[in-house]
Amino acid sequence: MISVVVPIYNEEELIVRFHEAVSDAMNSARTQWEVVYVDDGSADSSLDLLRGLQSMDPHVVVVELSRNWGHMGAISAGLQTAHGAAVILMDGDFQDPPEVLPRLIEAWREGAEVVVGVRKSRQEKRKILAKLFPLFYRVLGTLSDYPIPLNAGIFSLMSRKVVDSVNKMGERNRYLPGLRAWVGYRNKVVFYDRQDRLAGDGKLSFISRIKYAMDAITSFSYKPLRLSFALFCFASFVAGLLTLSMLLSSSAMATVGFGVGAAVFFVGGLLLLCLGVLGEYLGRVYDEVRSRPLSIINRVHRAPSVLAPQVGMLAVQGDGYQNRNATEAA
Repeated sequence: MISVVVPIYNEEELIVRFHEAVSDAMNSARTQWEVVYVDDGSADSSLDLLRGLQSMDPHVVVVELSRNWGHMGAISAGLQTAHGAAVILMDGDFQDPPEVLPRLIEAWREGAEVVVGVRKSRQEKRKILAKLFPLFYRVLGTLSDYPIPLNAGIFSLMSRKVVDSVNKMGERNRYLPGLRAWVGYRNKVVFYDRQDRLAGDGKLSFISRIKYAMDAITSFSYKPLRLSFALFCFASFVAGLLTLSMLLSSSAMATVGFGVGAAVFFVGGLLLLCLGVLGEYLGRVYDEVRSRPLSIINRVHRAPSVLAPQVGMLAVQGDGYQNRNATEAA
């Protein structure tokens, strides 16, 4: 069975049409499926519509959260509820097109354990966001310590092993595309054209998107912490130039000015060096607090010659146990 997890927040205008599109796509994939709708504290009739769909369609699972927990909170609840051998994550506003679902499933059947939907193009009526999204992905690609696919959001398929690995992560400020890349496994990319919302406005505020971007950068990069080292090197270089200029200057006033400037840059450089060292230790504390595993085992391969004697020994032990029970019963 394949699970489709969809976070919902005030989407009463789209729910029925969206479910029809998902049903058509999953039925065309010829597989058993369920769709887990996570109502994230909607203030409109979204929950009532979802319950109505559930009464008519046994494929529908509705998760009702106690309040609005945000996008990542709803996704985490859906991942914990889904029972499928593979789980598809997507938004419920038609920006992640349901007709792409069979392509994700086909890539999974071909052996991929993570199938990421990557946008070839993006239609966005909000012009500011249309400019900021590409800029954000370029910055993230430069800063990230891990290879995170660019132009990829939550739209993806993950096998059960990958979902279990992500669910074990204990951190609270999550950036799911980063976690999905961090756990590893066999990845494959499916390209698609991202459409604009079919109706309504986006539910993530501009401030929420900024926090999401900060979660992405700070969760998967130490480069901001190590920026102090780069600034220390720059300050030391400038201090050296000013010192050399002071020694070569023939004017007393210029000598004093160069000397004061060199002292300022030198002291500032020492402060930046101290901040850099502190940042390195802080980064290690952050690693310990997140409690991410040191490694994740995909599978263990053993030679058949090693397994055969072990299986035979278990069989002999089993026969002996049954004979002993028969003797005791007699």
